[in-house]
Amino acid sequence: MERFFLYDDTVDTKTRFVSFVGKNERFDLAIVQTNRFYGKVLVLDLQSNRYAIIGPDDLQESGYIEHVYNLNEEDANELRSFLHEIVG
Repeated sequence: MERFFLYDDTVDTKTRFVSFVGKNERFDLAIVQTNRFYGKVLVLDLQSNRYAIIGPDDLQESGYIEHVYNLNEEDANELRSFLHEIVG
């Protein structure tokens, strides 16, 4: 079978695994930093199998974290607060 690749790159990454407990929710995250995402980071929620490429602009977007990680507002605010430390 012939494949048409849009890209096939291998890049060096820095990956941080972090687990913390908020008021109601436990967060188990893998945070992947690479030059590939134009300054944003790939944040994988290992509990829910949800992920997003997140930068400071995404943290300001109303309802974005709630939607991507399927969280209520209170839990999303705890995650958002932590992510502000990571992405600025």
